[in-house]
Amino acid sequence: MRRALEFLFTRVLRSRLGVALVIAALVFGVIGAARLVSGPNDPAAGLSIRPREPISTVDPQAGDDGVLSSPAAPTPRTRPGDLSPEQAADRFTVAWLSGPGSSANEWQARLRPLSTPALTEKLTDADPERVPARRVAGQITLRPRTESFVEALIPLDNGQLRLELVAPDGPWLVDAVDWTRQ
Repeated sequence: MRRALEFLFTRVLRSRLGVALVIAALVFGVIGAARLVSGPNDPAAGLSIRPREPISTVDPQAGDDGVLSSPAAPTPRTRPGDLSPEQAADRFTVAWLSGPGSSANEWQARLRPLSTPALTEKLTDADPERVPARRVAGQITLRPRTESFVEALIPLDNGQLRLELVAPDGPWLVDAVDWTRQ
């Protein structure tokens, strides 16, 4: 018996094949132990960590969250003398579309007074020649979310521009820009 163990250790375990066999045995042993510990389960589920029942974070009987059936959308507030969200979205769109043919500095200078500092920073490396549209093709649609947060949808000649405008402490400024090709 002792000689068999010495042979096993010196010849088999020192070879690559022996090391691979030992690793495989350990892995299958761990998997088998995990299955024994976890108890009986659905064989189709395998080692899934899916919950057995649906997880609900809202009461399904309570109706919607107020967005779908709220009696009236919130009215965005605008200080006297400031641009309305629609005016700010319109001016930003005109400035954004003026990118091609402009230097980056000129283009960003037109966008800066209509943008939040966070958006201005994001646009620092933007190339005005890559503006994908050329003209507005319809009316701005506003979706007020709160008194100080509005989403503006602007149809363009080859897509749609979506702007998020905020007015936490004063004028309406564009905080996010998203363009979708249509």
